[in-house]
Amino acid sequence: MEIYLVGGAVRDSLLSLPVEERDWVVIGETTESMMRQGFRPVGKDFPVFLHPYSHEEYALARTERKTAPGYKGFAVDAAPDVTLEQDLLRRDLTINAMALTPEGRLVDPYGGRADLEKRILRHVSPAFAEDPVRILRIARFAARYRSLGFTIAPETNALMKQMVAAGEADFLVPERVWAELIKALKEPCPAAFFQTLKDCDALAAVFPEIDRLFGVPQPEKHHPEIDTGVHTLLCLKQAALLSDKPIVRFAALTHDLGKGVTPKENWPHHYDHEQKGLDVLEVMCVRLRVPNAYKALAMQVARFHTHCHKAFELRPGTLTDTLAALGAFKPRHSLLEDFLLACEADARGRTGFENRPYPQADFIRGAAKAGAAADTAPILNGNLNGPEIGKAIRRLRIEAINDFSKQWLQESLSQQ
Repeated sequence: MEIYLVGGAVRDSLLSLPVEERDWVVIGETTESMMRQGFRPVGKDFPVFLHPYSHEEYALARTERKTAPGYKGFAVDAAPDVTLEQDLLRRDLTINAMALTPEGRLVDPYGGRADLEKRILRHVSPAFAEDPVRILRIARFAARYRSLGFTIAPETNALMKQMVAAGEADFLVPERVWAELIKALKEPCPAAFFQTLKDCDALAAVFPEIDRLFGVPQPEKHHPEIDTGVHTLLCLKQAALLSDKPIVRFAALTHDLGKGVTPKENWPHHYDHEQKGLDVLEVMCVRLRVPNAYKALAMQVARFHTHCHKAFELRPGTLTDTLAALGAFKPRHSLLEDFLLACEADARGRTGFENRPYPQADFIRGAAKAGAAADTAPILNGNLNGPEIGKAIRRLRIEAINDFSKQWLQESLSQQ
């Protein structure tokens, strides 16, 4: 059996990065011969097997031929006479089209190592244009390796533009888009994912709600970067610095979608953009099959991020109701900490504001603690019934939060 280590394991080992999983390609075998040797078939669209002991993936070398639009329109040939070079030629990027022999010799027919050294993401062949998912993949690689200095080859960006113009991006199904988005949100620089899609004109086709924000102005006093799309990517950068949780990063990404539907005659102001953004976000979440947890946090951040920024100005009743909506008085169901991280990313996601403190977060945490500590036992054990119980508990928490706010203000003044 002729076996080669391929793909990401080769690429990351050459970059001196941790190798999380290893994939192998097998030359000169058939499905029957692999099964006779104990390999278990798991591939749906082409022959992939799990090793009987290591359970790593082994795929038969294959070629692919485009038969229809979209990413499923391929005919696969995995005959025993397919060579390693033919198998590597069908891969997306040169840095992913390398292989290692069992002895450690590098097989690099398409210049992958040179592109690694030059920090370039370059397509292997014109066949790249046959699969629209590769647009998302290269954007995700940009998110992963931007911090290492990687850029996209001009000819590759031009090819992606041609793909978009030909309508290939329209064949991307929601489940695959969400799968790639989640992976991108976990990368060191998720903003590069969206910037790459913007640069090749794919953002409007894949994420129209995000694309709509570019070119929409905001008041320069509060947003020196002015452009709402630029602000959104700055927020995502800050969210990536504040948290490694993709759910927080998604909420930061989508918090200002309402500004994309503001009438032009109101620019640069965006009245009630928080509420308007909820409908836009709902459409986006339905289309992409966004999980409920992601949607719930994103909705709360879109709805209440301005409240968070103006926390010191809120009436105790408004602050209490906001905290209740966030589940802050029910620790097992609270969205508060993730909410505060996304709001801080929004506050810092402005040119010149990147390192500003965000005392609102500690203030709101303190208010939530004070409200949760209010003794509700007398109310629960009293003579009130139904809605009156909830109203009484709300009044009690408002008093506790009002007392906390006065104490916070006094301490703040004494420290000045």
